[in-house]
Amino acid sequence: MNVAVIDGDVSYPANSGKRLRTLNLLLHAARRHRVFYVGRCSAGSEEDRRAPSYLRQHGIEPVLVHHPVPRKAGASFYARLLANQFSSLPYSVMSHKSEPMRRAVSELARRERIDVWQVEWAPYLQTIDAAIPGPRVVGAHNVDTVIWRRYYETETHPLKKALLRTQWRRFHRFENTAFRRATRVVAVTEGDAQQIRERFGQPHVDVVENGIDRAYFESIVGRRNPSRILFLGALDWRPNLDAIGLLLDEIFPRVRAQQPDAELVVVGRNPTVELTERVRRTRGCEMHADVPDVRPFLGSSGVMAVPLRIGGGSRLKILEAIASGLPVIATSVAAEGLRLQPGLDYVQAEEDRMADAIVEAIRAPADMQAMAEHGRRIVLDTYDWAVLAKGLELSWERSVGQAAARQ
Repeated sequence: MNVAVIDGDVSYPANSGKRLRTLNLLLHAARRHRVFYVGRCSAGSEEDRRAPSYLRQHGIEPVLVHHPVPRKAGASFYARLLANQFSSLPYSVMSHKSEPMRRAVSELARRERIDVWQVEWAPYLQTIDAAIPGPRVVGAHNVDTVIWRRYYETETHPLKKALLRTQWRRFHRFENTAFRRATRVVAVTEGDAQQIRERFGQPHVDVVENGIDRAYFESIVGRRNPSRILFLGALDWRPNLDAIGLLLDEIFPRVRAQQPDAELVVVGRNPTVELTERVRRTRGCEMHADVPDVRPFLGSSGVMAVPLRIGGGSRLKILEAIASGLPVIATSVAAEGLRLQPGLDYVQAEEDRMADAIVEAIRAPADMQAMAEHGRRIVLDTYDWAVLAKGLELSWERSVGQAAARQ
């Protein structure tokens, strides 16, 4: 089968949850199918220069389009934001429109017979002209309507809250149209799939969960420091920024008041200047940005804290932590969609109880380690990318069958 995947962010190197999912699924699928990858990138980036060679080595045929997404900074950003007030589209959808991507997709369709078109985010459906044949599959890493509703619900500033309400409503209208246009949708969790079926009226939804590279994480060894708390995630993603803000403002100070030797280690890519300075000023806290390998931090920490209040999909970092034997304390939002049981595989604690849960974990490391080992066996056996990729391929086959039945 010839499959074309259209991505608004080149998924190499795999240094974010979205990139990890896209790249690992395609690496396995490319062993059995001919996969073309149309990726939007920034001209001149060292990562983007290395990406074509890496993809070709693994059987994926790259078509990289140098057309950076506009930066969310400077006068031009505020001008675009103002212009968006007169649009029916959410700002992020409007800012991802790309004529060069549309031309690249049309050229690929002209020279190759494509059996399935898959977009890694619903807005990139607009890059596939209506006249191009073949079923369209949307990879729904999240349901954005849910995320923007949670942004709105957690915001306290009246003006920001009003703006977020507008974006939430626009995303609901946009996803209602986009999901219905697709032949099939691939969701990350059954909860997301249910939303897409019931709220947006798209009956053809498959679930392909997030996963882990079993060999990469099960080999982690290290000397754990029970007092060392790890926060791991992309530090330019708004839900993570909200979570780390909550950790620094409320949770970690309460932990230190009870456990003065507690340390907080923040690991992730692309931290903001403000966050970097804030961590530097916080006693007992350190940051490690853009590290090439997170395993040393997974191996040396005593517990991972995931105080997410906003989010969708499922948390790859929780799976990676538990696969490496690191105990996890997470909110119910953070652990949504995972086939893990609170109290058996991880500790579930909402924001008002997380500080106490972390202190308890520091003081009872053997109990926490036993819980992590129980979860580890489930993660290693259930969430391997090699198994999950077959589910994605089955979705492609179903989309081809649907298209044939309509003819």
